[in-house]
Amino acid sequence: MSKAVITITDADFETEVLKAEQPVLVYFWASWCGPCQLMSPLINSAATKYSDRLKVVKMEIDPNPLTVKQYQVEGVPAIRLFLGQEVLISTEGVIGKDKLLELLDTYLNSN
Repeated sequence: MSKAVITITDADFETEVLKAEQPVLVYFWASWCGPCQLMSPLINSAATKYSDRLKVVKMEIDPNPLTVKQYQVEGVPAIRLFLGQEVLISTEGVIGKDKLLELLDTYLNSN
C-alpha cells in the first residue's frame, strides 16, 4: 500500500473514500490557509505511520464545493475519518500531532 497522500476531487470522492476497503482520513485544506501549512506535515506523517491500515487523501476546498458542503466543512484545516459511509472523526482547525495520533489510534486499534 502506498504511503503517499492522494489528492482527490469531488469526482473521485465516492470511489476513493466511500467505497474504500479501509478507513480513509480526508484532509480538507486551502492554498490560502496558513494553518493548513502547519497541518500538512502531520497528515503526511499519519499516512506513513498508518500506511498498513489507513488511506489518507487530501482535498482542496475551493475547487470541490460539493463534498465540502455535503460533509459540512466550515473551516480549514479540517479532518474527517471515514469508514465506508460513516464519519468516525470530524475536526476543524489545527490539531497537534499527539491529538491526531490519539484520535487515529482510538479507531484504528479498535478495528
